[in-house]
Amino acid sequence: MTTSAQTALLTELEPVVADNLDRHVSMAKEWHPHDYVPWSEGRDFAFLGGADWAPEQSRLDETARAAMITNLLTEDNLPSYHREIATRFGRDGAWGQWVGRWTAEENRHGIALRDYLLVTRGVDPVALERARMDYMASGYDSGDKSPLEALAYVSFQELATRVSHRNTGRATGDPIADKLLARIATDENLHMVFYRNLMAAAFDIDPDLAMQAVTTEVVGFEMPGATMTGFRRMSMLIAKAGIYDLRLHHDEVVSPVLRAWRVFERTDLGPAGEKAREELAEFLTGLDAAATRFVESRERARARVAAREA
Repeated sequence: MTTSAQTALLTELEPVVADNLDRHVSMAKEWHPHDYVPWSEGRDFAFLGGADWAPEQSRLDETARAAMITNLLTEDNLPSYHREIATRFGRDGAWGQWVGRWTAEENRHGIALRDYLLVTRGVDPVALERARMDYMASGYDSGDKSPLEALAYVSFQELATRVSHRNTGRATGDPIADKLLARIATDENLHMVFYRNLMAAAFDIDPDLAMQAVTTEVVGFEMPGATMTGFRRMSMLIAKAGIYDLRLHHDEVVSPVLRAWRVFERTDLGPAGEKAREELAEFLTGLDAAATRFVESRERARARVAAREA
């Protein structure tokens, strides 16, 4: 896709951006991070004469801590994400208004999660800060995605983040964390709807290019946190707990978004679009099979543990 073609597509989509920005603002509910933090539990750390963190102070188990840290560190890289979308979509007109609005909303998530974890002593604050420094210093780079590929990617990524936050909240066993993460998940769902609607409009403008972009992003999908130190270990803990795994990715993220775009019902694709759709269908078959194998393996492992403990 040439630079001029990308610019033309963004220009053609701008009225859709404006309409969906208005829709988003009308549906988004104002909320405040401080309302979701149990400040009465807070106390000084050793630097100010209190006590430093110890593992027994946390109300979270190992899996919940891993999920909360992964979610927070992912949110922390907001400056990189802002650069990514501002570079792709621009800072003028409706596109620029959306970039600013999205960035401001996302910033609340990291604020609220960090305040909750520090006040409740849910995780080691020194390790958390070192991990933040390391991950933010390395930043996030999505490569050479075209604007259309970026739209496709965030349509899936925002929904994946929603699922991860919502299930993390439940996994904490803490009603306060559950409520906070449900609130954050609501934001992420609205963001997903915004991007999904823009991508639907892009399908109407150029179905072949849209189909190629979607296939590229589904096949190569990675969460933005995939480059953080320890991500593989933490993601395995998260998957084994059913917070986010291949089955959820297939059933609750990829499949519903594709259905919304009527990807496998469209009759307006040319040869290039048809080829991309065939590649996507083949990939989804493999993803579904891999998800089934993972769930079966997890169930066998759980059964073995239950048998040993019986």
